[in-house]
Amino acid sequence: MSAWFSIEVLDGAQSASIWSEAHGDQLIESALLAGATDWNWHRHSWGVVLELAFEDDAVWERFCLLTIVRAALDAVPDPLTGLIMYRGRGGTAGARAPTRPRPLAGAGSAALPLPWSLWEDRATTIFAVPGDRWQRALEVGIGASTR
Repeated sequence: MSAWFSIEVLDGAQSASIWSEAHGDQLIESALLAGATDWNWHRHSWGVVLELAFEDDAVWERFCLLTIVRAALDAVPDPLTGLIMYRGRGGTAGARAPTRPRPLAGAGSAALPLPWSLWEDRATTIFAVPGDRWQRALEVGIGASTR
């Protein structure tokens, strides 16, 4: 079974599509000569993705070490952050297995009901008295519930 590897090239000073037109044929030819079993180009609004299928990791590593491949990868439009190489299919390829829905964190959770039996009538006594008589109401409320 072959493994897929991806080379993503992001737009930079120039379009990644121009880069793929200039270096694409050389990359595909080198990949096929190195032992690639399949390949696909994907064009996106943010750049291009080259997907290559190789029999194993050793063949992929030999392909990456070829001089013509290294020269093409050195010529990407954005040399600092415009090149991403990894194992697996790239771009908008789906996951290998369907993902399960995860529980919502924070904003999606529901509040638990408050245990009103713990508060009894003390809370209404405390908050019903206005102004500076609050302390006296607190003492009355506490005294009434502890008896």
